Amino acid sequence: MPGSIQSIERAAAILRLLAESDDPMGLLQISGALDLAKGTAHGLLSTLTDVGFVEQPHPAGPYRLSDDMAGLGRNRLDANELRSRALNWTDALAARSGEAAKVAVFRDGRAVVAHHVFRVAGEHRSGQRLLTGTEVPLHATALGKVLLAFEPAAARSIVGRELSSLTYRTVTDRVALYRDLAGVRDLGWAAAVDEAGPDVADIAAPVRDRGGYVVAVVGIEGAKDRICDERGRPRPTLVSHVVRAGRDISRELGHGRGL
Repeated sequence: MPGSIQSIERAAAILRLLAESDDPMGLLQISGALDLAKGTAHGLLSTLTDVGFVEQPHPAGPYRLSDDMAGLGRNRLDANELRSRALNWTDALAARSGEAAKVAVFRDGRAVVAHHVFRVAGEHRSGQRLLTGTEVPLHATALGKVLLAFEPAAARSIVGRELSSLTYRTVTDRVALYRDLAGVRDLGWAAAVDEAGPDVADIAAPVRDRGGYVVAVVGIEGAKDRICDERGRPRPTLVSHVVRAGRDISRELGHGRGL
């Protein structure tokens, strides 16, 4: 069996040290207390700061444990805050794709739409209904599949539950669904065609927070003949738009900054 990983042990020691200290600690204090080389301690502190576990309020100043550590294990991103941070990017996604754009989150055992932007092009725009606050089928939509693939609580929520059939294309076999989810993790995006409704397709991509955790999902939904090509495959240009929106919102939340 592999042994312990030294860098993780050292990072954990830094977090414990800062948690036990009443005051912020300087680099030399930390390196001395833990018998670490100054460069090693600085590299670990930089990484812990990048992921939001440690704060350094002033350049070259002392370090302290961040407020994020108090909420570790809880998804603290408020839906209203997510909506405001994602607003510009979902508007841009709807404009680029010509389709309705949605942001969804997993809350209280359900996948729900946190933000919805109407489709702005085409002759059917007048019949649209605002879907903010409505539930998303986890196993039958691209939004839901991204959450199942990356959000442990969402994956646990379907264990032992029947997967209802919404159309003849809905994936109700658990083995087949898990195979789909493995593909979502490999590709970094999901698609569902004719699964939530006849002639309806959607594409979705994950939204990550500063530490890389998937806190939401963004996607587009529309008629199958607009979303997919003649073979029923998602159009690459639309996939690119959705993935780009996911990355843009993630950067808005701090993911990838400074890399």
